[in-house]
This record gives sequence, C-alpha cells and structure tokens, in this order.
Amino acid sequence: MNQACIVGGGFYGAAIALFLKKIKKVGDIRIYEQSDQLLGRASYANQARVHNGYHYPRSFTTAYRSHANFERFSKDWAVCIKKEFDKYYALARRNSKVTSSQFQRFCTQIEAPLLPAEDDVVRLFNPALIDKVFKVEEYAFDACKLRHWFQAELVQAGVKIMLNHKVFNTHRNESGGVIFDVQKPAGETTRILTPLLLNCTYSGLGQIHRHDLSTGMDLKHEIAELALINVPPIMRSIGITVMDGPFFSVMPFPARDCHSLSHVRYTPHRHWMDRHGISPYKVLDDDPCETRVDRMMRDAIRYLPALALSEHVDSLFEIKTVLIKNETDDGRPILIREDPHIRGLISVLGSKIDNIYDILESIDTLINF
Repeated sequence: MNQACIVGGGFYGAAIALFLKKIKKVGDIRIYEQSDQLLGRASYANQARVHNGYHYPRSFTTAYRSHANFERFSKDWAVCIKKEFDKYYALARRNSKVTSSQFQRFCTQIEAPLLPAEDDVVRLFNPALIDKVFKVEEYAFDACKLRHWFQAELVQAGVKIMLNHKVFNTHRNESGGVIFDVQKPAGETTRILTPLLLNCTYSGLGQIHRHDLSTGMDLKHEIAELALINVPPIMRSIGITVMDGPFFSVMPFPARDCHSLSHVRYTPHRHWMDRHGISPYKVLDDDPCETRVDRMMRDAIRYLPALALSEHVDSLFEIKTVLIKNETDDGRPILIREDPHIRGLISVLGSKIDNIYDILESIDTLINF
C-alpha cells in the first residue's frame, strides 16, 4: 500500500501518520484537519495528565495498560513532559466508590508506586471529609510543545498536512478503496479515492458518512468544561485528585502555566447520544458555555480549603466522547473498527493520550500491509 489518508489532526491522527510513514513505509500520507492547527481541540483542552493507572481502580484493564505505557510515553515525548511537581491522590470518607484499603490493593496489583503523603500535604485537606492521602507518580504534558514537535516531525517525514480541510460524504468504491469529498479553505470541493482512510476525528467519528449508516459504535457526547486557575503558592508545585466518585482534580496545565480544575459533577454541561447529521462541534458552537467554576470551587474547597485563595483565569469548553458501555466502570478502552459498509474505512477512538501504543499495535494487526 502506497497511500493512506487520515481525517483528524489531533494527537492520535498525527501519531498514526508518523507510524504509517516511518514504520510501515507508506509513501503518501495525508492528514486532513478541519481547523487551522494540529492538536487544537480535545488534544489541547484536557487535564494534560500522563496516566499511570491510578485514575481507574474500577477498570483494571484501563489502569494496567496506562501503567504499562507510562514510562515509555514519558521517554518518547520527554520534550513535552512536566515532572517538576508532586502528585497526590486523596480518598474521600463518604460517597467514594473505592475505599483507601481497596485503592492500596489496586495499586499493588498494577504495581504502581504508592506512598503515604507528607504531613504538611495531609494538613491541606479537611480530615472530616478525606480518609487518606497518597503520594503517587504521575506527570503532565504541555500540549503546545507537543503540537510543535508533531508539526516538525510530520514535515520532516514528508507527511502532507491539509489544514482547514473538511472531509465528508465517505462511501465505498465498487472496485476497492474509499471515496470521500474534501471542502478546501476557499470553499471548493474535490473528490478523492484512497485505499485506506483512518477516521481519527474523535467526536466526529459518525459524521463523515454520506448516509446514516450504522457503524456499530454507541457513542455518548458531552460538553465538558475545564476551568483554568491560578492556585495559591502552597499548591503551585503539586497536583491533587480526590477519588473515586463525584469529586475533583487539580492538575498543572503546562500549556498555560497554571492549573486545571475539573469536577465529576460540574464539568459535564450537557450530553447526548451520537446521531448522524448532528455535528457535536455545531452543538458546542451553539451552546452558551456558561462557566460552572463557582460550583466547582465551592465543592472542592470543602475538601481542600487552600483552594479558596485560587483565581479563575479561563475556562476551556470541548466535546468529550466515550463509549456508552463504559459509563458504569469509567474505563477508557480504545476502539478500532473497520466500517461494516465501506472496506478500507477504519474508525479510531482513543481517549487517554498514553493509549497510543495500544492503538498502533491494533492498527498493525488490523491492516495487512
């Protein structure tokens, strides 16, 4: 195979393009990205967490794969990794789906390092609401540095990057391959035939078909708010996640030199099931996106009083997409599926950034080069 096209220039689309070009030696690789930059949507507007498994005590497979990929990812993308902070996980006394002892056993099972938090850190928390606090090993990534790295690597590798190009109307070519239309920046449309089209659009997975055809993917979308805050000096060199239920997380956000605040209850603003013809991006554009940071802060301060001295800087609103079947266990498995109606059209749904190795292995297995 000498050509492959990729729809979506987020982290997964860019990484897959480099894999196909450098490892699989595909001659002509093209990325079609609807916006004006790579890694500009969900790859940027997220907690910037490099997972080490701790976040998924109710999904052993997700946790184990995160831990297995942690060191490799941190080494491969060292240029954008922020390690200069201490990370802590706190277990709530009430309304937590996992107890402190269960969390400890879980970390032992996946072999993730876990230590008791220092006394001065424990004192930051409200002891009436927090049972135990643990020091863990978890990093953050700088999405802007990651974008610049990919831009340089893709250009050097000879991957063609087509920004402001919208792909739609995909359908089967009777003699093999995938036909799709592309709207260029000036508005004109062209039709392209390719033997392989990888749909890496995340929230847009079900929106590029010509007809409303079942893809076998049951997806749920939600508008998610990531609040950006300046934390008080005592918290600037730490990150905190309260587990495991309707709680919150405060993580360094290197791309803006601040912290992010997300809350299980208040980060999701609205949700809906994926339907062909209803663009999640249009839903987001039409939403007023009124911040809920005041509610996030009020609840988080009950557990972590020092947050009261924080300052709200900005809020990022983006579409988050998950498989409906993982609503109960909070797992974040990858999904790679060839379209049942169009041979050569493969949909890729990643989630956590460190899933990339599992995705590349699956693509290597699925496609007979």
